[in-house]
Amino acid sequence: MSAYRDVTGVAEPTTVLTFRSSGDELLALAHAGPPFYRPPWSSTVVGMVLDDDTDWGEVAELVTESYRFCAPQKLRHRLDR
Repeated sequence: MSAYRDVTGVAEPTTVLTFRSSGDELLALAHAGPPFYRPPWSSTVVGMVLDDDTDWGEVAELVTESYRFCAPQKLRHRLDR
């Protein structure tokens, strides 16, 4: 079962990344359209299709912010150093 297929109807194999977000960024990404989509299992999760056009700098930023969202405070402080 694929949440991406269920949300988009795209049946071919697709590489996706899911991450957590919050606030204005979550709202913006949730409504941005491709390559972003909203998986149904959490209100704080955003999915992103990874393909030849992926901006890997953006992926790095999104994954770092997702880590900040999920990590214990002690570990979040290490990112700020």
